Amino acid sequence: MSNTLKTAALLAALSALLLVIGELLGGANGLVLAFVFALLMNFGSYWFSDKIVLRMYRAQEVGADHRLYHLVARLAQQGNLPMPKVYIIPDPSPNAFATGRNPQHAAVAATQGILQLLDEPELEGVIAHELAHVRHRDILISSVAATIAATIMMVARMAQFAAFFGGGSRDDREGSNPIALLATIILAPIAAMLIQAAISRSREFAADRGGAEIAGTPHGLASALKKIDLASRRIPLDANPATAHMFIMKPFSGGGLLSLFSTHPPTEQRIQALMGQR
Repeated sequence: MSNTLKTAALLAALSALLLVIGELLGGANGLVLAFVFALLMNFGSYWFSDKIVLRMYRAQEVGADHRLYHLVARLAQQGNLPMPKVYIIPDPSPNAFATGRNPQHAAVAATQGILQLLDEPELEGVIAHELAHVRHRDILISSVAATIAATIMMVARMAQFAAFFGGGSRDDREGSNPIALLATIILAPIAAMLIQAAISRSREFAADRGGAEIAGTPHGLASALKKIDLASRRIPLDANPATAHMFIMKPFSGGGLLSLFSTHPPTEQRIQALMGQR
């Protein structure tokens, strides 16, 4: 299954989970209220994502006299994309991200650490990856997923409070299964987070492939991923968990069961996919 189809299937699964939660908990009004609240919250995040995240990481815009600007301009032209704004993040940890609500309002940011770590072909691969995110409108996709997941979590939390304080009508309480209700309250947010993380991992694979197409070769990005993975373990990025999915390499490490909640695929799998071994 292609990553595009996989993303669509995962979004459909997330939407279906939301409907099931509404049916099981029976709180139609609460479901609508939570959805509207989550929609407004994530719409604001989507519309102002560039300003919010760039300010969060103290990013500084660079002009045409900077080598990163020249690199971004050339790759944007190769990818037939509008020229995004270009920023440097004053952090020694090697990483990069793209943001913006659409290709006409995009920004690409790279840390000082990644500029010092990578050679020119490797940096090309990283920037091409970020431009692929812009081309695929991944900020919009992640905002939709976040809205649905946040709604599920809010509804589950509302149900938890209602159950704790004895909310709901007498008929509702008599007709409900307390074990099923408890399982729904506990498991639904976990399932939502798992699906949301899977969507993010699928978009990373798609951006890797798209970045290789823009750069004209997968070798630079594959080599960059190796270097970034090793260096970021030595010099971790002090990142906000809410923005972890935006970076080319996850700022936090975690193996075993924690990898199920990871916003990024394992680096080895990404490299294998890039080199056509998977």
